[in-house]
Amino acid sequence: MNDELADWLRLTLAPGIGGQTQRRLLAAFGPAPAVFSAGRSAIVGVIGSAAAARLLDSNNAAAVAAALAWRARGDDRHIVVLGDADYPQALLEIDDPPTLLYVRGRRELLNRPALAIVGSRNATPAGVRNAEQFAAALGSSGLVIVSGLALGIDGAAHRGALAAGGDTLAFIGTGIDRVYPSRHQELAREIATHGAIVSEFALGTPPLPPNFPRRNRLIAGIARGVLVVEAATGSGSLITARLAAEQGREVFAIPGSIHSPLARGCHQLLRLGAKLAESAQDVLEELAWASPLPGLGKAKNGAAGGTAADPDDAEAGRLLDALGHEARTLDQLVQGSGLTADRLSVILLELELAGRVASLPGDCYQRLPES
Repeated sequence: MNDELADWLRLTLAPGIGGQTQRRLLAAFGPAPAVFSAGRSAIVGVIGSAAAARLLDSNNAAAVAAALAWRARGDDRHIVVLGDADYPQALLEIDDPPTLLYVRGRRELLNRPALAIVGSRNATPAGVRNAEQFAAALGSSGLVIVSGLALGIDGAAHRGALAAGGDTLAFIGTGIDRVYPSRHQELAREIATHGAIVSEFALGTPPLPPNFPRRNRLIAGIARGVLVVEAATGSGSLITARLAAEQGREVFAIPGSIHSPLARGCHQLLRLGAKLAESAQDVLEELAWASPLPGLGKAKNGAAGGTAADPDDAEAGRLLDALGHEARTLDQLVQGSGLTADRLSVILLELELAGRVASLPGDCYQRLPES
């Protein structure tokens, strides 16, 4: 098995042999071991003499050995190649599927239904809260929340999913052995434990600017849809949204103030046909996603009482008592219920989905009469 995997690594680590050339070789000869068994003249016939020399004569043995050693250091470390049962089938639908993926964590999540949440690195407090709340509700519904581990909206999306007991995938623009930005070291550890971190880049790859648009195509491609929370015009999040639309995925955007530069990208998407997302229910209905998967919704932080997906538990009762029948801010609800702001955000969205609470302008909430 290591010999076969070594050939896949040798193929993907050869300098100047990009994904298109790799796929031409695989189409001509079959899996990577068959490529290297085909002989130089046969390979030259497919990709030309210069590319064949780069493939066959480059010395990448040390990089191959390092990748195999990385995988051997733990059961949570995986290298998934085209044709593997665990390879994400959704990525086979995009124009440039990666030949090989490095995965740290639960590789079974690669083939679970997913929703991407992306947005500005310089997010506003309201944008961060929206990302966390939408991720909590959508993660509790059984969708895997996908994002890019960046500051701002990406990090908030991962945290919201984890806080609600949901699952999350982080596609990164560096080697799997690096965490960027460095302040997300702890978040990355939590994602690797409860979800998965995924990279197509070789070990040690630094955070180079061209890597992130390539990373974005995978975020868009693996998901059923992309939700943009906040984005300025020209934002990388708009690249992700464009790629999603080109790949036939749904695109959602949360509207904002006409005076906010971080709302302009979302408004641009809405003018171009993105779906308006005022609540998690808008996303779930558009995706025709109604049935949560068994066992989801339990908070991984050990919080007592019910599940995040069940608005009839004791915590929800405490929140409703604190809410009364007048509009209350999140800070007022924290004081009145004794629950943390993160936990309140999760329960409020579940109550909103259940039609028992309405969100109001100014980050306020109001209890609705029971029918």
